[in-house]
Amino acid sequence: MSTHPTRRAVLGAAIAAAGTGVLAACSDASGSPGTDHGPMNHGSSTEATPAGYVAPDGPEVAAAEAKRGSGPVRSVRLTATATPLDLGGGRTVTSWAYGDRLPGQEVRVTAGDTLALSLANNLPQSTSVHWHGLAMRNDMDGVPGLTQSPVKAGASFDYRFTVPDPGTYWFHPHSGVQQDRGLYAPLIVEDPKEPLKYDREWVVILDDWVDGIDGSTPDGVLAELSGGMADHAGHAAASPTGTVNGPSRVLMGATSPLLGGDAGDVAYPYYLVNGRTAEAPSVFDAKPGDRIRLRIINAGGDTAFRVALGGHQLTVTHTDGFPVQHARADALLLGMGERYDVLVTAGDGVFPLTAVAEGKEAKDRKAAAMALLRTGGGTAPTASVRPKELAGKLLTADRLKAAESVALPARKPDRTIELRLTGNMEQYNWAFDSVPYTPDQRHPVRAGERVRLVFSNNTKMWHPIHLHGHSFALGADAGGARKDTASLLPRGRLTVDFDADNPGLWMVHCHNVYHSEAGMMTVLGYQK
Repeated sequence: MSTHPTRRAVLGAAIAAAGTGVLAACSDASGSPGTDHGPMNHGSSTEATPAGYVAPDGPEVAAAEAKRGSGPVRSVRLTATATPLDLGGGRTVTSWAYGDRLPGQEVRVTAGDTLALSLANNLPQSTSVHWHGLAMRNDMDGVPGLTQSPVKAGASFDYRFTVPDPGTYWFHPHSGVQQDRGLYAPLIVEDPKEPLKYDREWVVILDDWVDGIDGSTPDGVLAELSGGMADHAGHAAASPTGTVNGPSRVLMGATSPLLGGDAGDVAYPYYLVNGRTAEAPSVFDAKPGDRIRLRIINAGGDTAFRVALGGHQLTVTHTDGFPVQHARADALLLGMGERYDVLVTAGDGVFPLTAVAEGKEAKDRKAAAMALLRTGGGTAPTASVRPKELAGKLLTADRLKAAESVALPARKPDRTIELRLTGNMEQYNWAFDSVPYTPDQRHPVRAGERVRLVFSNNTKMWHPIHLHGHSFALGADAGGARKDTASLLPRGRLTVDFDADNPGLWMVHCHNVYHSEAGMMTVLGYQK
């Protein structure tokens, strides 16, 4: 199997598999935005900003942040480090994570607060933290080589920004394929005027897991995929150094009509809910009749999940942090990076929350994750259970409407940007418009514009598309759900509108971590 350096390695930007660390509250904020501590000083990176464009740390960015205000400071310390992780059932792996737990410890703030988070990088490679879904200041967005310099091994970086919008968010690296290790955690932003009434809350993080299993690593998986599909069967995955380090993880023949055909690239040995396998699931305790808010996050690298709670119907209240007109469903489909908030009224007993790896189960009957909701006695269902709700009424984001309070006002777009998704599995050359990512790419926008993005998928695979620093409205009538991540099926088109109200340099990319690292990323740049 031939191996190729990744796109970011060629560019000299940070590439790494991620790390684990310690997350703990500290007494007060330290430093100003972008302060670095450690053997090397590397603050905001503006050298990639061409003339005429707003720099990530420019005065326009500072002015936009000032308009957001500065509320009470929530100070947090985060350490990325290598650590053993218990996946349950006697399965322990060594991976990278935030602290010694998977997922990392939740960060919870109130909308309007200032988050002051100090990242200490104890990994052997550079890293970063991206705050997925937040409309925040650009120099805190966590994209090495674009909005900041990489946080070198042994160094630290202080993230400080106002958290503007309530909702369910999460954070992870934007360095190489590190996200597909254990480097992720929820960021929950509470609404000071919360309109929903509920008794309990359950944060549910879905993941697909390969790191440390029989010698596999995400970097090895990327190297195997990048080698092309002509001669992969039965071969072990090669690491970036060319050494054999595990069985083949390339997935062939996994199909889903919901995803338009090919379901994914990677055959994961495990699927997790809150860091646990289905054989040793995490358990959420409640009382019969409790009204429970579930905040569901897909932190996977290459897997869409079909999710259902046995014996219950779901009332969808939010997607990607923003409220929607409430809708009832038996099951949800979440692409990588998507989030849904739902309400359920708990029954009496023990119920499986099952997340099937959409399209992958036909190749691997165990391709599902599970957690348990326990409100009373009874025998817990086994890992093989498949609630009937999985085959019931399934809801996808295109069928949702934004709540009136957050609906994007109707307006003719001032600018339309068309992007073609290109590439194939054989060459593993994913890109926009056949041009792999480089940090100097710019699709210009101006502050105050209504911008329409039109994505045309010219590939045979589905792609979850993520926009940094903004939320968009699905569809061309501005009435669709407000989101930051949306799935695009093969040969399909996706039209979204957003208001250009957050200056800086913002990435648009596929949230399949292997597709993005192969080159399916580009940049929207605000012009001065």
